[in-house]
Amino acid sequence: MTERDHRPSGHPNLPERRIGVLIVNLGTPDATDYWSMRRYLKEFLSDPRVIEAPRYIWWPLLNGVILTTRPKRSGAAYDEIWNRDLDESPLRTTTRSQSEKLARKLAQAHPQIEVDWAMRYGKPPIAEGLEALRSKGCERILIFPLYPQYSAATTATVMDKAFDALKTMRWQPAIRGAPPYHDERTYILALAATMREHFETLAWAPDTIVASFHGLPQEFCDKGDPYYCHCQKTGRLMRETLGFGEDEFLVTFQSRVGRAEWLKPYTDVTIAELAKSGVHNLAVVTPGFAADCVETLEEIALQAAQTFYENGGENFTLIPCLNDTDASIDMMAHIVDRELQGWI
Repeated sequence: MTERDHRPSGHPNLPERRIGVLIVNLGTPDATDYWSMRRYLKEFLSDPRVIEAPRYIWWPLLNGVILTTRPKRSGAAYDEIWNRDLDESPLRTTTRSQSEKLARKLAQAHPQIEVDWAMRYGKPPIAEGLEALRSKGCERILIFPLYPQYSAATTATVMDKAFDALKTMRWQPAIRGAPPYHDERTYILALAATMREHFETLAWAPDTIVASFHGLPQEFCDKGDPYYCHCQKTGRLMRETLGFGEDEFLVTFQSRVGRAEWLKPYTDVTIAELAKSGVHNLAVVTPGFAADCVETLEEIALQAAQTFYENGGENFTLIPCLNDTDASIDMMAHIVDRELQGWI
């Protein structure tokens, strides 16, 4: 006898109770044209978790200068790596695939679990993902931000947006948020395996490996954000697992903007210095990104590679992100299974 059999006459026709998992990544524009990029950048750069400057200072600058000039430059960068077959960014392609593969993986042991995906900025929005899961009968939902290292500008803003959506719901589902997984063993082992597999495809061996993480204003960490420590721990665990020395495996930070001080050492400066100092063969890995995106495929694979070659380097390679590989999905399933204890 099912739960539905016990409902009194006239009871609303509700779906059977299920458990939801919503994986969330940063976001993506819908296209590379000026107006698509402007909409995306406006949403991203209007987030007070991302830009902590006072609104009366930031708002005129954003709307008067940045959103006039930056969409064209950013659109050109996205255009370099755009998925032409599906007419979307690689991040959207991969995140969708991660969701589908994770759903199949979890269904093997837990058929009551529903998996969906969302983006913090752009489409599909978090509110839409939560509503889709709730409409399928999910009264309990795990929100899984795909950020291994915690920052208020990433993980926290995902949860902010989720709770904004919950404020509009009369019947709210129970919510859990997956914690950062910067030191999760399955994550470190998946990264190490991906790197070893990539090295086997090369005709040369790297002299140095750079683990490049997305940058963050130094001020954020001074205020108590743990991001820098999480990145350093990830780097140390990777280095120890792979058996490299401290001078062979470096942690750096990319994607800085503006004149303020950001986390150091900077990736672009470090790569130029390595090439000038005689490093001929360089491999870069980006452990903070769950999927390849404009920051890895354009900023590192194209821009950083050019910097390396212009300063005397000979061989450069970008090691792929975990993306939707079996190791990545196994890691995600392990974390989800752990975080759903007591619900499944």
